[in-house]
Amino acid sequence: MTSDAEIQTALPAFAPGNVAVITGGASGIGLAAAKRFAAMGMKTVIADVDGARLDQARQALAAIGGDDAVRAVAANVSHIDDVDRLADAAYAAFGAVSVLMNNAGVGNNPGKPWENRVAWRRLMDINFWGVVHGVQVFAPRMLAADKPGLIINTGSKQGITTPPGNLAYNVSKAGVKTFTEGLAHALRNEPGAKVSAHLLIPGFTYTGLTEGATEKPAGAWTGEQVIDFMLASLKRNDFYILCPDNEVARPMDEKRMAWAIGDIIENRPALSRWHPDHKDAFAAFMNG
Repeated sequence: MTSDAEIQTALPAFAPGNVAVITGGASGIGLAAAKRFAAMGMKTVIADVDGARLDQARQALAAIGGDDAVRAVAANVSHIDDVDRLADAAYAAFGAVSVLMNNAGVGNNPGKPWENRVAWRRLMDINFWGVVHGVQVFAPRMLAADKPGLIINTGSKQGITTPPGNLAYNVSKAGVKTFTEGLAHALRNEPGAKVSAHLLIPGFTYTGLTEGATEKPAGAWTGEQVIDFMLASLKRNDFYILCPDNEVARPMDEKRMAWAIGDIIENRPALSRWHPDHKDAFAAFMNG
C-alpha cells in the first residue's frame, strides 16, 4: 500500500486540512475513500440519500477525524439543486474543495432498450447526470481557487466492454468515460488550471451495488483495496485507473477491451464476444 506521506508529497490536493467531497459516500467505494481521506487528515464531506446509513457513515468518519472535520449532506445527485446545496454546505463549512469524487451510482436494471423508460431515465439521471452536475457545480469554484485539485469520476469496465445484462448501466458508464476524457482534455487546456480529472474503473468490488451478497465474494476486492489502488495510480498521474480484482488481472482486461474495439476495426457484429459465430475466435484470442 502506498503510504499517506508518499501520496501527500506527490499530490498536494490530499494535504492535511484540505477538503474532499465524495458523493455516494455512505457505503462501498465512496465510504472507503472518505475514511482513507479522513485518516490522511483531510476534512470530508459525504453526500448520499438521507437515512440511517448516511448518519452511520458520518459517525464512522467523525471517529477517525473528529466531529469538526466531517459533514454529511443528504443529496440526490440527479437534482442539480441538491448538488448546488452540497457545494454551498462544503464551502461554508470548510472553504475551498481540493478533491471531488463523483461516485454516486445505482445498478437497478430497467431491462430491454424498449422497456421501462422511467427506470432508464432514473438510472441515467443518477449515474451520468449526477457526474455532470458535480463537475458543473464544483469545477468552476475549484479552478477559481487556483489550488491543486483532483476530480475523480467513478466509471466501470461495463462502460468499456459493454457486456449484455444491464444495458442502461453500460450506457451510463460509457457516458461517464467519454465525459471524463473530455473533461481531462478541457482542464489541461484551460490556462493556469491546477485541477486534473481522472477515471476510476473498478473491477469486481463488494459494495452496496453487490446485490444478494451477504458477505464478500472471493473474487471481489473490497472498497479499501480499490482506494489503495486508486491512490497509487494517482501518484503516477494515471488518468485511467483500471483496477484488477481477485479474478481478473490487467492482461485479461486489456485483451477483452482490445477485442471490443476490434469489433469496429474488423467489422464484426456488435458485441461479438457473446455472438455464437465468434465464440471460438474469441476463446483463441484470449488464449493466444
